[in-house]
Amino acid sequence: MNKTFNYRRRPTLNVSVGEIPLGSEYPVRVQSMTNTATDDVESSASQCQRIAYAGADYVRLTAQGVAQANSIGEISKVLRANGCNIPLIADIHFNRNAALAAAAVCEGVRINPGNFADPARTFKQLEYSNEEYEAELDRIREALLPFIAVCREHHTAVRLGVNHGSLSDRIMSRYGNTAEGMVESVMEYLRVFVAEGFLDVVISMKASNVVVMVEAVRRLVDAMDKEDMHFPLHLGVTEAGFGEDGRIKSAVGIGALMAEGLGDTIRVSLSEDPELEVPVARKLVDYIAAREGHELIEGDYSEGYNPLCPSRRESVPVAGLLGGTMPPVVIASYRPDEINSAPVPPDFYYSGDGMIDGMHRFLVPLGRWGGERNAYPLLTLGEWDRCPSTPLRFLQVPASTPADRLEFLRGRNDTVLVVTPVGVNIPGSQQALTHALTTLGIHCPVVMRNTYPDSSNEWLQVKAGSDLGAVLLNGRADGVWLEAPNIHSGLDVVRYAFAVLQAARQRISKTEFISCPGCGRTMFDLQSTVHLVQQATAHLSHLKIGVMGCIVNGPGEMADADYGYVGAAAGRISLYKGKQCVEMNIPEQEAIDRLVALIKQNGDWVEP
Repeated sequence: MNKTFNYRRRPTLNVSVGEIPLGSEYPVRVQSMTNTATDDVESSASQCQRIAYAGADYVRLTAQGVAQANSIGEISKVLRANGCNIPLIADIHFNRNAALAAAAVCEGVRINPGNFADPARTFKQLEYSNEEYEAELDRIREALLPFIAVCREHHTAVRLGVNHGSLSDRIMSRYGNTAEGMVESVMEYLRVFVAEGFLDVVISMKASNVVVMVEAVRRLVDAMDKEDMHFPLHLGVTEAGFGEDGRIKSAVGIGALMAEGLGDTIRVSLSEDPELEVPVARKLVDYIAAREGHELIEGDYSEGYNPLCPSRRESVPVAGLLGGTMPPVVIASYRPDEINSAPVPPDFYYSGDGMIDGMHRFLVPLGRWGGERNAYPLLTLGEWDRCPSTPLRFLQVPASTPADRLEFLRGRNDTVLVVTPVGVNIPGSQQALTHALTTLGIHCPVVMRNTYPDSSNEWLQVKAGSDLGAVLLNGRADGVWLEAPNIHSGLDVVRYAFAVLQAARQRISKTEFISCPGCGRTMFDLQSTVHLVQQATAHLSHLKIGVMGCIVNGPGEMADADYGYVGAAAGRISLYKGKQCVEMNIPEQEAIDRLVALIKQNGDWVEP
């Protein structure tokens, strides 16, 4: 029996991080990062303790220099004196001396291959001969050897943390700002660690673009497998944002990879207090882990499918409304008092009692359908032969339906399949059926109908984000139908469906905000600033806007953003148009007005 669509953890090495090891033999660990100034030992220790009490396994703190690295040692002493033994991980950018100091006092050190041995990127194109490039690799090895020696001496774990936004000019000149470039950036470092016999290494591949992040992790695993490497993975969507969008975006990216058995520690990065990240991550871990030992799902990928970088499943357009190359649709269950209130209305409503208003498109059960304008029948397999001819019909089947029972759909262009999941592995069951359909040459559009019993909005965000996100990122759906009868507001449910589509880059319905969670490098109140930027620009649904605490990842992670608001110094902001800094060091109190003026100046402003 093929296990393509079944959940199982990827086997990895075990890595010791203080007294809490990680790897495939252990539960998926959860972590967060402080946003206090690391020099403020008392405040940082207090926040570390709150993060630990929220349920995190590790805490990361920024160390811009040797002084901050030493401060982490003092923070550790305060925590241990208070009976809190959570391992501390130093976050290093640019400063090798800080990495050496941190390795002597922390349980773990994160270094960034984009700036540990290479200078800060300037987006300049560099030319290297093969010999010159090999010399660059020798330079990286020489830079790493002292660091490895200190880590070995103090039994300090290492995270090689690649960010899409901070690849070196050297890597980008050869590979572009791509997932392949991210992979090669970390593989150069891994080969040195392996050659030196130092294996307490964890790897992360992060991006604010979920599609890039997922592809980078998949390509990394493939590259490691080819070189017989089995290092554990840290998963996260960087600069995910805040509120429901940050939770859904994280669930889509992290959940899609965890559904494939990838990931040994995770962080949900939110522009909120760091202890609020932990319950979200815990929910995600618990939800995916519950699939362990589920009933096996038979099936294999259809011919031509590329699991590293999937393209959308081929489907025929139906009635000019869905399928083909059209953006995925959203179906919502009908709540009469809310039907005209959704900021972005669904494409179809479902009315179980057959009530329709003639103004919106409706699905109704076959027994209540009378051929009304803008109404389309929803039928079961047993009702197929009773349905009169119609240009658009919806056929609902469970994901366990053998594909050969649907062979009568081959060549039809009037039918949409609505697939309901079976068992606890929701995306696995739904994807297995779509691959079987493609193998049999059945190309009708597919809508995933997922119903959740939760009354908690956060649980729904996590579950729907991870399940529907996995299916969408793998190109297996032409629409989503999200139901949650116990959620008080149906408008919330519709909004979450659109947010999942946007996170998966399948359909843009509102302004996309790329905002970092903040850390000790942030020079302004990130949370309040994000809200102010959103208030000023949330109606610009055609734009992506970045709000970044500092320049470490800012310009790079905003590479596909239209405009950026980046901390430059205390009380000072720089504004970006794409990757280009157009206004530097302007007073913070003027920055939002200047951002709006910049958008207007470039012709991208529309009135609310």
